[in-house]
Amino acid sequence: MLGAFRSALTTPDLRRKILFTLGIIVLYRLGATIPSPGVSYPNIQQCVEGLKGENQSVYSLLNLFSGGALLQLSVLSLGIMPYITASIIVQLLQVVIPRFEQLKKEGQSGQAKLTQYTRYLTVALAVLQATGIVALAVRGQLFPGCQQEVIPDGSVLNMVVIVVTMTAGAALLMWMGELITERGVGNGMSLLIFTSIAARIPAEGGKILTNSGGFVFAVICAFGLVIIASVVFVEQAQRRIPVQYAKRMIGRRMYGGTSTYLPLKVNQAGVIPVIFGSSLLYLPQLLGQLAGNQNTWWARFIQNYIVDPSSWVHILLYMAMIIFFAYFYVSITFNPEERADEMKKFGGFIPGIRPGRPTAEYLGFVLSRITLPGALYLGIIAVLPNFFLGVTGGDQSGAQNFPFGGTAVLIMVNVGLDTVKQVESQLTQRSYEGFLR
Repeated sequence: MLGAFRSALTTPDLRRKILFTLGIIVLYRLGATIPSPGVSYPNIQQCVEGLKGENQSVYSLLNLFSGGALLQLSVLSLGIMPYITASIIVQLLQVVIPRFEQLKKEGQSGQAKLTQYTRYLTVALAVLQATGIVALAVRGQLFPGCQQEVIPDGSVLNMVVIVVTMTAGAALLMWMGELITERGVGNGMSLLIFTSIAARIPAEGGKILTNSGGFVFAVICAFGLVIIASVVFVEQAQRRIPVQYAKRMIGRRMYGGTSTYLPLKVNQAGVIPVIFGSSLLYLPQLLGQLAGNQNTWWARFIQNYIVDPSSWVHILLYMAMIIFFAYFYVSITFNPEERADEMKKFGGFIPGIRPGRPTAEYLGFVLSRITLPGALYLGIIAVLPNFFLGVTGGDQSGAQNFPFGGTAVLIMVNVGLDTVKQVESQLTQRSYEGFLR
């Protein structure tokens, strides 16, 4: 990996792309520290420092993807989460709405139209999310127990200005991510998420070192390396289905007759099931805070059993949701019938399996078999932090952070592997000399 980046830095074109990507990342981190207009920066720092883990857990996923900027109410506080949510919604709608499914099959022009819909939906979701965060901050529910006024001027005009600023920040981040994808290296949105998570690692490591001591910190770092190695191993695992293409005569030339394989990843769903499960588990508490009544029996039940990461109810629900969404998302993104029709169209077949419907049934059978270990792997990695809350001082906000595994390590490893593959692929295109020199 280091050799690939060393070679990339010596290639002028790739070096320019890497420097452009690093420049966008620096601008993103600077924007994450600039407070929104009308927000009292000293007061919000005092509230963040006094915020307890059980009160921060409801915002842990959003705060993770924003690199800690959400609870700072900065210009880029919403992070890239509105775009991620919009992308997932548009992808799911491609199965439900025939118009979206038709656009998906139209190729590049249809994909451009879907991208435009995703941008519009991102802005709408950013407005809703910013409105909810600002409303909680004005009512004093964003930082429970803090006596400082985060937004001293609670007028409607000031709230509108803050919401517009945060929405503009989300749109700016979306544009910056697309710039990285077009002119930089790797997927822009993924790299911005990677940067947000990486920015929190020093603070979380320092917190563990302060609360638990050097020995526990060293053990957790070693365990984190084992988790990363395990994630890399599973993410690279594939079930390769052999595919044979028959020979065909087109004019006076013969085509086909080659043997290849259809790769099916063990973790076909990626990190999407973990994001869905985390969001749904924290949604009840967020709705309860917006309702403003925290003393009812159902509010206490949600806080003690559903949201509390150390609760067995939380762990079992989390695992069940991840497994369900893994099967659900794989069934949407991978259609065995379409793959079987494509293979039949180009003269391909699986040895021992008849083309057409038997091939589709075989692909569906194999996919369902490998999805189960992939879903269990996602669930185990996601709930591992819950077993280490007591070791690290019981801070529930650490349940999603890098040293323990969970969503953070899955995203970082996936983005790191994809970026390295893209760099190596671009190096191969520039240095390939063929068989004859």
